[in-house]
Amino acid sequence: MQVGVEMGCLPGGSTPVLLDLEELLATRLLVQGNSGSGKSHLLRRLLEQSAPWVQQLVIDPEGDFVSLAELFGHVVIDAADHTETGLQQIASRMRQHRVSVVLNLENQEIDRQMRSAGAFLNGAFDAPRDWWFPTLVVIDEAQMFAPAAAGDVSEEARKVSLGAMTNLMSRGRKRGLAGVIATQRLAKLAKNVAAEASNFLMGRTFLDIDMSRAADLLGMERRQAEMFRDLGRGNFVALGPALSRRPLKVQIGEVATHARATSPTLIPLPDKATVGDARDLIMTPGPDEPTRLLPIRRSPMSTSEVLTQLVKSAEAKAAHLAANPPTPIPPPHDPIEEYHHDVLAEAVPEDAPPPPETTAPQRTQGAFFDEVLKEVLADPEAAFRSPAVLYQDFLMRCRGHSVNGRALTLPSFRRRLSAVRAGIPLDSGNDPEWRKALAVAADLPDDLQAMFLLLARAALDETPCPSDEDIARARGSRSPRRARGLLTYMEERGLLLTSADVFGKRVITLPTLGWQTAPGDPNGGLMPSAETQVVEEDEADDASETGDDEGEAVDDDALSDDSLSDGEMSVDEEVPGQAAE
Repeated sequence: MQVGVEMGCLPGGSTPVLLDLEELLATRLLVQGNSGSGKSHLLRRLLEQSAPWVQQLVIDPEGDFVSLAELFGHVVIDAADHTETGLQQIASRMRQHRVSVVLNLENQEIDRQMRSAGAFLNGAFDAPRDWWFPTLVVIDEAQMFAPAAAGDVSEEARKVSLGAMTNLMSRGRKRGLAGVIATQRLAKLAKNVAAEASNFLMGRTFLDIDMSRAADLLGMERRQAEMFRDLGRGNFVALGPALSRRPLKVQIGEVATHARATSPTLIPLPDKATVGDARDLIMTPGPDEPTRLLPIRRSPMSTSEVLTQLVKSAEAKAAHLAANPPTPIPPPHDPIEEYHHDVLAEAVPEDAPPPPETTAPQRTQGAFFDEVLKEVLADPEAAFRSPAVLYQDFLMRCRGHSVNGRALTLPSFRRRLSAVRAGIPLDSGNDPEWRKALAVAADLPDDLQAMFLLLARAALDETPCPSDEDIARARGSRSPRRARGLLTYMEERGLLLTSADVFGKRVITLPTLGWQTAPGDPNGGLMPSAETQVVEEDEADDASETGDDEGEAVDDDALSDDSLSDGEMSVDEEVPGQAAE
């Protein structure tokens, strides 16, 4: 059955312009126009004219289309009153009973609007095959539900909404769902959603990028795109199998219903009152006025206040650790040692004198783990292996001593490893001052803890600042370039401050602890070794070759030492806190 919906007429006002409704159900429609161009008026005209012929689903972010219920019997659903699961079930029953629905999203924030719209569209999309009746799905402000780029909403909400919109436009036809989407900006609408439409109604727009995309969609030359600036309110250029085979100007006709919010118009101001009366009107609450608690907007804290809070937090953690020391881990149950003890006890005669008491301390489990860790790090190449690899070596050595090495978890192993790589004695945790450094380091990513502890030990002892090679070794790298980049990374996040004395030697201050190192030579007074030079050259070559492959625009200058001193890091550098095990 072919049904022609009258959308309006040609600019002359005599020839009507019809939209083939059955063709629209198979080819979908995209409406574009800046705010005030008449998009909502166009959608309302389409909904009113097609209401007797096809079931309709309207996704309404502003509550403009709820007035359709008065004349055409649409069921208005307030999304704020239902859960996402409930919305999916309602959408499925809507398709079963062929009821036209307006999903009102005006009482929700943008994140909740995207989730609710995605849930409702998914419920309609996943309906059983027996309920795949033709349905016109009209979505106003489509750029909100299918954004071209991530915005202020959560990534989960964006994925749910964008996935539902993509399914509607690309796979909805076989399920009887015909998408009609309207947007203010083509540049803000996801291309994979806009590309599925075959019919277009382009209204007034002024930005070059939107005019260029509109001209491309209509098959017009770029110089003809200027015509979109001259279109009046309610005038659109139509193209598509359901409208016209050639671009055609259309003036949208009148509508029977109206939105609750109309376009702003000038109205006369009320009679001028005295200053006292005007003040009483706005300062005195009305008799039926509800009391609303507005959110308190606090001014952001300054850098000094943030650093003060960090120092207080570190001191509180250190005081808590001093008052509540951790419970020592009991030694593991060793059945072999227990067996040997029983055999020896049976072999000793009853009248034998007791063995002399020894004053040597028993070896605890923690001391044993420390000895095994020293064995692991005795290998010269161990300083450059990942913690996960070293942990496996640690477990193998513990198994050789018939001890369960997994009593020391991987996070605890990382902390011990960071201390050893930083050159920190394993018994230094008894120093109250050093406990502050350990408390601050515990809040840092695992791959920055060794560097921070190395600098903290130098600052506490007031020894010269470690060189780039020492810092790189603590990080598990051979490259001083990487050490300089990580120092810049930590400085940008307020973990340290770098300065130089009159002789050009580096001084590092730790604001959270209030400690400062003595001046030290960053180069350690040594020329770079041949191995270090080869590593840095390989890193620079790899970075220049993989810049395009990684999808990031990286200039060659960004890999130089000067760029690194300004805060840039190598392309192949791991992001602190996300190192792979």
